[in-house]
Amino acid sequence: MSKNPMIKRLLAVSVAAAMFGAVGAQAQTGESSQAGQQSGSSATSATASSNAKLASADRKAITDMAMSNMAEVEMGKLAQSKSQNAEVKAFAQKMVDDHGKALTEVQTLAQSKSVTLPTELDAKHKAMSAKLEKLSGDAFDKAYVKQGGVGAHKETLAKLQKASKGAKDADVKGQVDKTIPVVQEHLKHAEQLAQGKSSSTGSTGAAGHTGSSH
Repeated sequence: MSKNPMIKRLLAVSVAAAMFGAVGAQAQTGESSQAGQQSGSSATSATASSNAKLASADRKAITDMAMSNMAEVEMGKLAQSKSQNAEVKAFAQKMVDDHGKALTEVQTLAQSKSVTLPTELDAKHKAMSAKLEKLSGDAFDKAYVKQGGVGAHKETLAKLQKASKGAKDADVKGQVDKTIPVVQEHLKHAEQLAQGKSSSTGSTGAAGHTGSSH
């Protein structure tokens, strides 16, 4: 009979030990889970901090590239619909293709750097497009080649060269340096086109140059 109380005490001790063990395991699991959440939170904070550290000059470079690409695509489409000159239309198509591709690349870069891009042209480029919209024939061709071709690409090239020298972010510099030779090629093409048109007289003369190689 004396064995029964002893057995009951042993059973009670065993149950208590099991309960304490379960509580301890739960506590460890909770601590581990909390540590995991803190670790994930820290990683997210680090990423956000990294993006926040993007230099203002680099942010401006991304925004400037996006704006110039948008403007060239817009003016190129306008020239495609308004120009009657084969050379001008071919140049305009190249602007739409090349700058459209570049715009997509800049948008991807901006997203990775948490940079919000403009969704429409700024006042300056809107005014330029509005001016071209009112022109037609040879007057349109000359204005488009001068503004959208030579002028815009000179301005863009200057901004890109400045951005390349001051870029802090490797990805931003990489995109800038990739764009520079494309813009240089466009500028050279536009200057040749402008020279060809300036040597012609009237729209008939300009159309007569469509047989030259460009």
